Amino acid sequence: MGRPSRADARLSPGRASVRVLVTGAGGQLGRDVADAFSGRVPDAGVAANPATGRLGTRTPWDVTAADHSLLDVADRTAVLAAVDGVRPDVVVHCAAWTAVDACEADPDRAFAVNALGTRHVAEAARRCGAHVVYVSTDYVFDGSSDRPYVEWDEPNPMSVYGRSKLGGEREVDPGATVVRTSWVCGAHGANMARTLLRLAGEPGTLRFVDDQSGSPTFTADLAGALFVLATERLPGTFHVTNQGVTSWFGFARAVLEVAGSDPERVEPIGTADLDPPRPAPRPANSALDNAALRLSGLPLLPDWREGLERLVAVLGVEWTNRHTKHQPKGTS
Repeated sequence: MGRPSRADARLSPGRASVRVLVTGAGGQLGRDVADAFSGRVPDAGVAANPATGRLGTRTPWDVTAADHSLLDVADRTAVLAAVDGVRPDVVVHCAAWTAVDACEADPDRAFAVNALGTRHVAEAARRCGAHVVYVSTDYVFDGSSDRPYVEWDEPNPMSVYGRSKLGGEREVDPGATVVRTSWVCGAHGANMARTLLRLAGEPGTLRFVDDQSGSPTFTADLAGALFVLATERLPGTFHVTNQGVTSWFGFARAVLEVAGSDPERVEPIGTADLDPPRPAPRPANSALDNAALRLSGLPLLPDWREGLERLVAVLGVEWTNRHTKHQPKGTS
């Protein structure tokens, strides 16, 4: 493919028994995936849990972590060159444009990254025989079900984001692993838990919708589950979330309670009462039944409340340290 570029050289790891390329490694999930596959326990993660790959107790893989500055998955030439340079055994495809409302305003970009970008990754992986693990979303469903969705329910996305991620699912080969997850929060990057911790330190009433339900999922746990699926090279679609279902109202109250703030400050509102209204429609019920994991005899991730406690412990210390660092001298 010609002389490798400087970026290609940076994407070339040393020899190892198992090599993995992580796309989107600068995002909150991608960073934890890079840690998990390297044998480390991600921030707010748990060690030696079979559901998360017994992190911290196993032989690390050789990880090439490619963030957007290194690898734009919408660029076919760059993807082919990068994968050819790394020659991975596994590609964990975390790269995505996840700004749900922004996707609604720019569908071409959404499909270029989320759908066509996945086509490029699948093509490149096919050339070198790498197994693909593609991370998808609960937004492929319309939310009209009166029960959690199983992997064999028919997708019917309502938003551009959901349609573009479903497009990505359709681009991977039948032997690939597709992992749908939901309501993702982690120690790195913007997410609802981090936002709520910031709001917990400010006065006033907080209003969150109580007519949207789902399963909060914590990247430190999800990253370990991706390792388990990648190790086994399990084909097909898997729903992977932390266990339990709540509403955004319930989640907000739980964050404040765990953080030691007053959960009564949180009041419920309906989606129709949001001001301003959100451009992209959200599924009313996006709870995912982890049926394929359960029926395969694989362990499930911990309850979402347990994951939340671990994450708040990490983010709370981070917030306290930052607040103290910037506090004027002489104050307490």
